Amino acid sequence: MMIAVTKRDATYADLVALPPNVVGEILGGELHVQPRPASPHARASSRLGSVLGPPFDIGDDGPGGWVILDEPELHLGEDVVVPDLAGWRRSRMPEVPDTVGFTLAPDWVCEVLSPSTARVDRTKKLEIYAREGVTHVWFVEPRLLTLEILRLEAGRWMIVGVHAENARLRAEPFEAIELDLSLLFAR
Repeated sequence: MMIAVTKRDATYADLVALPPNVVGEILGGELHVQPRPASPHARASSRLGSVLGPPFDIGDDGPGGWVILDEPELHLGEDVVVPDLAGWRRSRMPEVPDTVGFTLAPDWVCEVLSPSTARVDRTKKLEIYAREGVTHVWFVEPRLLTLEILRLEAGRWMIVGVHAENARLRAEPFEAIELDLSLLFAR
């Protein structure tokens, strides 16, 4: 199923009215609705969170210093965006606020691409992340078994690296640990 643009001049009430089996976002005033992620998408996102969480969010065998959340609802200006994963440096967000929507833009975002989300993730959402000063975006592509790392420099996205399948790498901004990509794509 493709992402459906169901309403222009969308409001937060439109998001709240959606059924629980979909994900809704407001991008540029348009309501975008998509089905919940399929298993390869959900698996890659879950595995990445389980790899990054202990060393960076918890500080277990790693430097700590981050808050990493699954599918946070970001209220960035007039846009409501739901990345697969997002991370804030604790120096910018010392405590996780008790809120539905985060107004502080994250430092890092990961979007797991699927046929129905890739176009919007790479265009509209990437523009929003640049506007809000998100410094790193990762695109995980479970069908192609790839990780693409982007860094924001002077308002423009620079590709830091594209890695495939069984690569072992130190990926910014999480260079403190070696990431084994095969863990993300394990069935």
